[in-house]
Amino acid sequence: MSLNILVLYYTQSGQLKQILDNMLSPLEGKARIDFVSYKPVDDFPFPWTSDQFFDAMPECVKEISVPLQPFTIPDIPYDLVILGYQPWFLSPSVPTTSFLQSSQAAALKGKPVITVVGSRNMWLNAQERVKGALNRIGARHVGNIVLADTNHNLISLFTIIRWTFTGQKEAGRFLPEAGVQTKDINASGRFGNIIYNNALSGGYDRLQPELLEAGAVSLKPTLIVLEKRGITNFRKFATYIREKGERGNPERMSRVRLFKRLLLTGIFVLSPVSGLTAKLESLFKKKSFKRQLDYFRGVKFQQDVI
Repeated sequence: MSLNILVLYYTQSGQLKQILDNMLSPLEGKARIDFVSYKPVDDFPFPWTSDQFFDAMPECVKEISVPLQPFTIPDIPYDLVILGYQPWFLSPSVPTTSFLQSSQAAALKGKPVITVVGSRNMWLNAQERVKGALNRIGARHVGNIVLADTNHNLISLFTIIRWTFTGQKEAGRFLPEAGVQTKDINASGRFGNIIYNNALSGGYDRLQPELLEAGAVSLKPTLIVLEKRGITNFRKFATYIREKGERGNPERMSRVRLFKRLLLTGIFVLSPVSGLTAKLESLFKKKSFKRQLDYFRGVKFQQDVI
């Protein structure tokens, strides 16, 4: 049996495509794999300027779509769809939101879909939003794989800032490489073998458990607490900024810059305290966090979990 696999993705830096290529490399010669990239008509820059980056937050968090460049999904009966995406501001990237809200997302209806997330370290809210969109489309979400930056939180903050605003992903004199580590990208082929075997059988009940056994999702309880706090504040600030207009409106830049200052202060000054309180909360509510860990590592969808 020959498998037809559709891979949909958006990438600025190329890292996500590298992840997908490595992950699916064991399927070369065994399946037809069609890679389809979607991009906004007015694409986002990379590297970013500071103002451009933080000005993208409100529409990202509010899940406001933008027009996409024309792209074609081949008209063939796909056995499996893989959706690769990146979280921005604890939410799906604007291009991914735009695709999921487009008419072409109907190609996912009735199809088994595996999500592949390339992230720094927080991806829960973004994944819940994507799961909700897949549910509305009528897709079958059968698997999730998360590749994240495994460096210490503050170190990864410095490296992602360097990468975002200068384009330097490579390690420097004092800091390691930014983003998902090369060794983790190179090792992602193990997931491809699991995907292939499950797709070949046509049944996906064992897919996510097998992916988890192979290390597809690593999640710390403290990140659940921190992300829930973070997205609550982002939503409030997104509303506040949009009161002054749409993305690119100069009248809202003072509020965008206020958000940037408060965010950086929270990260570099308050982060150790927030991390400690989150750790304590997770210790005192072990049963609750066990249930949450099981949920977020799986593919079931419930409304308003985060």
